Amino acid sequence: MANAYYCKTLPSAVGVLTLVASDKGLTAILWEVERPNRVRLGELTPVDSHPVLDETARQLSEYFAGQRQHFDLPLDFVGTTFQQKVCRALLTIPFGQTRTYSQIAAQIGHPTAVRAVGAANGRNPISIVAPCHRVIGASGELTGFAGGLLAKQVLLTVERGEGAVALGLGTPGKRSKWITARQAQMQQSLDF
Repeated sequence: MANAYYCKTLPSAVGVLTLVASDKGLTAILWEVERPNRVRLGELTPVDSHPVLDETARQLSEYFAGQRQHFDLPLDFVGTTFQQKVCRALLTIPFGQTRTYSQIAAQIGHPTAVRAVGAANGRNPISIVAPCHRVIGASGELTGFAGGLLAKQVLLTVERGEGAVALGLGTPGKRSKWITARQAQMQQSLDF
């Protein structure tokens, strides 16, 4: 029997996030600009309340307010065994720090699988909680991110202690309105 998946949305500093849970735990955090089939799930049932989704929303709100550095949620990873291994490695990256794709590849025992780690990182279903935004290129540059590079910059800025409110992003969840106006300023003000 297929898993049942429940979802609800959460306005945030990086756009409207769709939170998805099974009866086992948090299964996905999907982006407003989500690529079709990046995360393969069954049918999603919208709900107003679900214990895992409600707790996820609370903890993410605290994170964006600069009041949370660690998530304490039951997780139900979907994906291949390799993808799950990469996602579990992401959970070990400390708040406010970054790792390269090659460091993650070495950590999981596949030091030559840098591109495969990049692909698995790109399919991480539980963005933010399993912090794929903390993985950067070997030269230190920001590289691909399912939520977009600006969202990756915002997340890393939140973790530098500046909080989303300090970014002046206006109303949470209005990504399309602030992304254009803020992109040039963010590019200049964020030095990664």
